[in-house]
Amino acid sequence: MDKTVVSSRIRLARNLKDTPFVSRLNPEAKKDLREKIKTAAKSLTGYNFDYIDMEALTTIQAGSMVEEHLISPEFANDRTGAGLLLDRKQNISIMINEEDHLRIQVIGQGEKLERLYETANHLDDALDKKLHFAFSEKLGFLTHCPTNLGTGMRASVMMHLPGLHESGLINKIINTVSQVGLTVRGLYGEGSQPGACLYQVSNQISLGITEEDILHRLLEVVSQIAQNEAVLREKMLENINIEDRIFRAYGILQKARLISSQEFSKLLSDIRLGAEGGLLNLDVNTLDELFIKSQPYTLMLYGGENMEIRRRDMKRAELIRQTLNNK
Repeated sequence: MDKTVVSSRIRLARNLKDTPFVSRLNPEAKKDLREKIKTAAKSLTGYNFDYIDMEALTTIQAGSMVEEHLISPEFANDRTGAGLLLDRKQNISIMINEEDHLRIQVIGQGEKLERLYETANHLDDALDKKLHFAFSEKLGFLTHCPTNLGTGMRASVMMHLPGLHESGLINKIINTVSQVGLTVRGLYGEGSQPGACLYQVSNQISLGITEEDILHRLLEVVSQIAQNEAVLREKMLENINIEDRIFRAYGILQKARLISSQEFSKLLSDIRLGAEGGLLNLDVNTLDELFIKSQPYTLMLYGGENMEIRRRDMKRAELIRQTLNNK
């Protein structure tokens, strides 16, 4: 799975006992709740949380956090009374006042879901002792959206699937995994489109099932998807037309002066395929970092918030050239 899995994530949705859901809170109550959760998290030993007042951020800053997968698109769009706690060393983020009172998220490279769950579960237990989460013996953790009832957990694996994407078999995979309580979504989750042939595979059911069962089922399906992808890749890399396309993509990215976000996604998938297949001497982690840095909001964050599209395309091309030519 090393050649297909890009990253993994565990997300836990939690709400405080005897406190109305976020949708029922007025602005002042949201701020009080935000302060309560912030105080509890920052008092924990073994964590080093930085706090960010989401209301104080610009649209560009919030958008860049979405591109880094630190927060959800929904959280960026409605930041009233919202706060974010970040422990970058442990890749932990806590969204306060998103759809639920808090959402604990732990991200890691590769498919190490069990380790990420251990981290999330330890933090969950520590916060529960201070905040007292809403829990029902019948329904499990109580959440704003009924689809999150039970464990309140979403486990997801980001996969690079150029073989399944190009062959059109990805649609068959999507239909198949839905029958076992999983779903395949785009780059930024529900409602988003795949970029650079990146897909998120995650659990769709959290009620009537344990966290361990969710992880086992997800990893089993991810392994099967990876095996199918490996067979298709082997055939792709034996095709001279695909090999030529990979090297053409590499040449374009090394020399181009204008690169749109959409074009870069396509070319990046090609050179990542080349790197994973041993045709190109490129570090895939460097490519992952480059992908995030070249996204529109992140480019504007570091290059100027009023940067118009053509200027962004120039800046993106410059960043790509510098990265690939100085590897």
